[in-house]
Amino acid sequence: MSFFYAIFIHSFGAFMQLAALFNQKSKLWVNGRVNWRKKVQQSLPANRKILWFHCASLGEFDQGLPLMQSMKEKDPSYFLFVTFFSPSGMEHYQKRSALVDYACYLPLDTMSNARDFVKIVRPELAIFVKYEFWPNLLHALGENNVKTVAISAIFRKNQVYFKWYGHFFRKALKNIHHFYLQNEISAALLGRMGFENHTVCGDLRYERVAQAKELANNQTNVLFEAFSSEKNVLILGSSWPKEEEILRASLASLGGFKVIIAPHDLTEKHLETICLMFPNALRYTQLSNETTWEHLASANVLILDCIGLLSSAYQYGSLAFVGGGFTGSLHNILEPAVYGLPILFGPIHHKFPEADLFLQKGFALEVENSNEFVEKVNFLQQNRENCSQEIMNFVQAQRGMAAFISASILGN
Repeated sequence: MSFFYAIFIHSFGAFMQLAALFNQKSKLWVNGRVNWRKKVQQSLPANRKILWFHCASLGEFDQGLPLMQSMKEKDPSYFLFVTFFSPSGMEHYQKRSALVDYACYLPLDTMSNARDFVKIVRPELAIFVKYEFWPNLLHALGENNVKTVAISAIFRKNQVYFKWYGHFFRKALKNIHHFYLQNEISAALLGRMGFENHTVCGDLRYERVAQAKELANNQTNVLFEAFSSEKNVLILGSSWPKEEEILRASLASLGGFKVIIAPHDLTEKHLETICLMFPNALRYTQLSNETTWEHLASANVLILDCIGLLSSAYQYGSLAFVGGGFTGSLHNILEPAVYGLPILFGPIHHKFPEADLFLQKGFALEVENSNEFVEKVNFLQQNRENCSQEIMNFVQAQRGMAAFISASILGN
């Protein structure tokens, strides 16, 4: 299997080189890895302890951030080094925190790259957030006796580790010293493979959204405040075309709701499509603090055509329709939950245990079409006062795991 994996990795690298000629994201992926050895050697200090976190993308960075903060507080001498696989993480992590000392793209997982990477970085600790357990990299960490842990990790029975042909990948997992897992299902799956080095301690995103809420509570966005003007606001968060079409077909039936749309795709072409769907919508970047209160208060649809405002916008909402539930890429439902917003999303969410949990608790409802959407928006709005505080209490009760994991890893 290692032979076939090597073929796959090199083929993937060649494919990305070709895709970079036509696709901007692929170009960032390729260019960001050019001369990575020299860049890393020149950027990492020789006399400090390297605390290395690997995050697939921006969502995993957010997930790991509470632990990064906790570990740096316990031991400020750590040099915090973060790697990303995806451009969406590497290109935007700076908007979240100044905590990171150095960040770069993770090199392609060839054996030579993996061994060189570990030799150059010499991490004291290696921490993988949620998933992306690259086999060659894990083997290289094991060869160098680097303490390696996984946090907020989650496993599903259809993953390669649990297939008859998955021995190569299962063997790689043996180089992880401890798994801090999101749920009992993951613990049971690991247990069947003979792994006992795990602790179930939930999802660090609960900690992250609670921290973000505390920060947002000390700030006021006058544009959001004027737009909401004490009306009911439905927030369409990280929307894909399916959610946008459902909203378009339903808007006339929603009654007294105003709407904030935060599209997943922020290309100008897609934003123009949304503007055609909602002709009287305002675009956030075309407003200013001088925009009149009356103008914002009279508008019914506001489009967030920029990155970084969605999580704070939820504090002005009444309900949330979270995107990605029709593509299998459900966005973070904890961001609206921390403000007590009942939530709607599409039917494809099996990779997200928090979605099933919220459905069970009545904090969220699943929708498949515009008729269901109107019906369930009305139901949630009628019952919002009864469950809003319950949702907030539940999120708050999940806090504290960053400090627990930090103490467990560092031994104090």
